Amino acid sequence: MSKLLLLEDDPNLSKTLIKYLNFNGYEVDWAKNGEEAIDLSFDNKYALYLLDINVPLLNGIDLLASLRDAEDLTPAIIISAQVDVASVTKGFMAGADDYVKKPFDPEELLVRIKAKTLVLKESITVQGYTLDMSSEVLTHNSDTIYMGDVQKNIFMKLLKHYPNPVVKDELLECLEKPTDLALRVNMAKLKKNVKLDITSVRGVGYKII
Repeated sequence: MSKLLLLEDDPNLSKTLIKYLNFNGYEVDWAKNGEEAIDLSFDNKYALYLLDINVPLLNGIDLLASLRDAEDLTPAIIISAQVDVASVTKGFMAGADDYVKKPFDPEELLVRIKAKTLVLKESITVQGYTLDMSSEVLTHNSDTIYMGDVQKNIFMKLLKHYPNPVVKDELLECLEKPTDLALRVNMAKLKKNVKLDITSVRGVGYKII
């Protein structure tokens, strides 16, 4: 489970966001002010920082600048209601990797988090199958496995999102002729080839159980 540090002084937003991220496979440490965030960053290893700007004691931009000065290169996303050019520029100059405007859709934030945290992983292992993130080589119990591009691309998406579902539209992008029938056929073939329980999530897509 990837571990995130959230710097946010709004308790309602923080609790809602933490619950959502926990559900999607992330562990979250919550800091209510910049000093708490500094202490937590020294004591823990995080996959990503989520930093509000206007927080007590030490604002998010100054905090991030201090972390970068200390050669902490952990990816950081600023979440703030301040979206004027000056604030956004300060955020990126301090070392932010992304900047999200409040109010935001939690699903959009999740996509941005995944984009920053997946690249940190050298490999993903799910039920005996391992995907090397850099080479995109698939192995099963250390033996390299081979499959066609369509099947491989579908399988890689399922592995990367595990244990969460992959939305159908994203899976359809893997097909040469994207139709619901073609997707169902490919899923049936994939289940037979890898012998994993891949199930349809009604109204969403597919997931490995």
